[in-house]
Amino acid sequence: MTNFDALRDVLAEASAFDDGQARRVFHGRGGCYPGLEWMTVDDFGDGLWIVLFREPEPEQWQSLIETLAPIRPLRGYACIQHRYERPVRCEWIWGEAPEPPVAREGELEFALQLGGRQNTGYFMDAQPGRDWLRSRCEGRSVLNLFSYTCAFSVAARAAGAERVVNVDMAKAALRTGRDNHRLNGQSMQGVEFLGYDIFRSWKRIRSLGPYDVLVVDPPSFQKGSFDARKDYARILRRIPELTEGKAELLLCLNAPYLSREYFLELVTSELPSVEVEGFLDGRADFPEASEPALKMLHCRI
Repeated sequence: MTNFDALRDVLAEASAFDDGQARRVFHGRGGCYPGLEWMTVDDFGDGLWIVLFREPEPEQWQSLIETLAPIRPLRGYACIQHRYERPVRCEWIWGEAPEPPVAREGELEFALQLGGRQNTGYFMDAQPGRDWLRSRCEGRSVLNLFSYTCAFSVAARAAGAERVVNVDMAKAALRTGRDNHRLNGQSMQGVEFLGYDIFRSWKRIRSLGPYDVLVVDPPSFQKGSFDARKDYARILRRIPELTEGKAELLLCLNAPYLSREYFLELVTSELPSVEVEGFLDGRADFPEASEPALKMLHCRI
């Protein structure tokens, strides 16, 4: 029988927050809660988003529902995603999401896709990277490779970036990216959304440069398009072609099976001119018993 006391305690603490900010209130995946590595709980202010990575036993399911019950009067909805099922299935425990559902990060808002898709479209753990970008992009040209729903782009424009080029093969994600800019009242002038295969369209991406700041945030593995073990090196080797003189880089790798040491060695071997500034600290609400899955490396060339 799983002990849900740790989850009960963090939910009690979360109930005190009423600022509407997105938080991870329970990060079982980080390995800090033995026996609960198979679940996470996010609080989006309006409601709870719970992800289960394996099927719970009937007794565990009942205990989970009972543990969630005390916060029901304080949150408008609770939805459980059964990530282990194919296709993934969502189960609304109570309420329903507002329309449109959003995640709030400071003064910014990002659209959420709370349904049958595996991801919500918003990656909370990358927030330190967005803060990093906001601190250094005013008046500069930003390239956002593997932009997905363009959260980095929204952050850059909020901080006064002169120009942002977003590149991703997923055109539906780019449409959400446009919606994210509109959601924050941002003009599209100076923002580009390119539904390109990065490797096949490198010449076009290069022609829109040079860029002052580059964000590279690929999937660790996407069948038929990207495998970090072999394809990240191809990106790194060609980064100097995209800059003119000095540039700042945020290189991201979200792969728990690849270490920081591996990533650092990859970057320094494939990009000899790089000056490594260091890894960004992760969010405090994503505690990890060992290395974080998401590595965000600040470099200069």
